[in-house]
Amino acid sequence: MNFWGALIIAFFAGAIIGYMQTFVFSKLPEKWLQDYGVKETDPDFRLSKRMQFFPHGFISAIFCVAIYMLFVGFGYSHWINPLGIFHLLTIALSTPIIVIVMMSDRLNRIIPDECSIALALIGVISLIGDFIEPNIWFTSEAEWYVPLLNRLLAALIGGGFLWLLNFICMTFLGKEGMGQGDMKLLAAVGLMTGCYGLLVVLYVGIIASMFFAVPLFIRKRIRIAREKKEIMNAENPFEKRAEIAARKAAIHFADDPDYLAFGPFLAFGTSVFLALEPVFFDYLHNYLVILGLSF
Repeated sequence: MNFWGALIIAFFAGAIIGYMQTFVFSKLPEKWLQDYGVKETDPDFRLSKRMQFFPHGFISAIFCVAIYMLFVGFGYSHWINPLGIFHLLTIALSTPIIVIVMMSDRLNRIIPDECSIALALIGVISLIGDFIEPNIWFTSEAEWYVPLLNRLLAALIGGGFLWLLNFICMTFLGKEGMGQGDMKLLAAVGLMTGCYGLLVVLYVGIIASMFFAVPLFIRKRIRIAREKKEIMNAENPFEKRAEIAARKAAIHFADDPDYLAFGPFLAFGTSVFLALEPVFFDYLHNYLVILGLSF
């Protein structure tokens, strides 16, 4: 298949698969999109939010088109000509699941365990590909167990890193830093990307999240200042403070305006790495050689 033909297929496949996620999301079991232990009989229970054709379906289509076309544009000579079926399966299967992860965490503040399991299975496909197709991160002289160790260590480090971060937050700040869904997601991502890819995923995810975290922090400070002013100017400051507290308590945790889900950014970083893997390899290879981390 020539380059332009592959690019056209990537465009239409991305558009169709992206929009299909709206339908797929609507069919997900309700329990997948609810927090752990939540029941319909709970007083604060609410039905999960679902993707809409606009804007969610439109965003999903744009995202899938971009990832598939970037994969073709930068990976054509590596995995399309000649055909690298395992790399193709990895990008083709993981992208729609990543869309579900991003939308679920954004709309309902939950990452379905089933999505993390699916990504981990795709990680197994990637691992099989390491032994059948050329892996740009390792030379032909690398021992057979190096690719296996690379992915298993990344899974342990990914899940362990967020567990440690959450432990520190719980111990010293008294609040949750990362949810269990994020830990499971990053463990699955590590299995898909390996140690080198995990570094890229975290870097891209953190940088991307800052574009949203900074405006969110500014908006929060403005809101707090406004609330303080309301309390100071109220005839009964005590009642006004109680009113504001009650208003906040009535907000469902998934609708908290001060909350920024990190899962979508981890998922985004994963897709960026998978689509642009040759680019990151070219950039990092010399550093890995200098550090003695090239095999």
